[in-house]
Amino acid sequence: MTPEPGQPPRLRKQAAPLSEAAFTLLVQGVLDYGIFMLDPQGYIISWNAGAQRIKGYSATDIVGQHFSVFYPPEDQSSGKPQWELETAVAEGRLEDEGWRVRKDGSRFWANVVITALWDDKGVLQGFGKVTRDMSERRAAQHALSERRRLFDHLVQAQETERRRIAWDVHDDSIQAMVAVGMRLELLAERVPEPYSAELQRLDASVREAIGRLRSLTFRLHPPGIDRHGLVEALSSHLEDVVGTSWGMAYSFGHQLDREPTPETAITVFRIVQEALLNVYKHARGSRVDVRIESADGGLLTRVADDGTGAPMSKDGTHEHFGVIEMRERAETAGGWWSMHSRPGTGTTVEFWVPNPLPLAATAQTDDAP
Repeated sequence: MTPEPGQPPRLRKQAAPLSEAAFTLLVQGVLDYGIFMLDPQGYIISWNAGAQRIKGYSATDIVGQHFSVFYPPEDQSSGKPQWELETAVAEGRLEDEGWRVRKDGSRFWANVVITALWDDKGVLQGFGKVTRDMSERRAAQHALSERRRLFDHLVQAQETERRRIAWDVHDDSIQAMVAVGMRLELLAERVPEPYSAELQRLDASVREAIGRLRSLTFRLHPPGIDRHGLVEALSSHLEDVVGTSWGMAYSFGHQLDREPTPETAITVFRIVQEALLNVYKHARGSRVDVRIESADGGLLTRVADDGTGAPMSKDGTHEHFGVIEMRERAETAGGWWSMHSRPGTGTTVEFWVPNPLPLAATAQTDDAP
């Protein structure tokens, strides 16, 4: 029947409320959550299929037993089960994560919610308890933490080795070559003219080599990278190297919600450093723009130049060592890296690495027995 003008269309009849029997059937059939009830003293009075799957007890096995049977001996002796019921009564509900025990004695990491249930007269009728097995998630978190720990150790070891090489080159090779240069200068003043000119050319070559070695030591271990934050380290590098040494125009934008961990900062700095070196060596551009910002729980960085575009291999990939190093650094950190380039339009290097909280702030205090 078509409604008269100005009248709303007839609404469908609402579905009838879920019956108690249907609701019980729904709860009983849930497999991902253990859902059961306790009486006011904590004894189990109902049991669903999910609880049987997670804990290993059938309803016949467990109904009538005290729920403290699910707790490890150390929690039982400390009175944790009773404390949780008391807290649920006082606050209405309690949520906890910790070790629980299956029928076969094995332990699993569980998320537990206990809710106090009252009748309309305010009398406690018991508790609703929902348990979820979080073992797989916790194992994945531990695996991620272990990967981060190994990555941090790798970054620290690399930086320590770079620092050692930089010191060795500075204190040994450079000083030896400086001494050679000084002797060449003295000899050039004492020998006849034809030999003097040759010695001066040799001295110039030695000075040029010393300059390259000093540049190498700077790239290996830029001063201040250990003492200052990422933004200041990049800003100083752009000013000292890109602006002053290379004579290129540049811009630097940043928007970080917090300072990254030292290992993350070093990873970002090294990739940017390599990208800038590639601009200087290959792009033949006059300007480079660097932007770093917090995004998706990590740091998103772009390095864009106005050069000729990066050289491509026959299969369309960028294959020189610097590119491989940048990509591997980003991927080892758990991130991604990409390069966009077309001849005549410049090149943009873009990468993202996670910026997790320090391990000390996220470490689990509950260790496996």
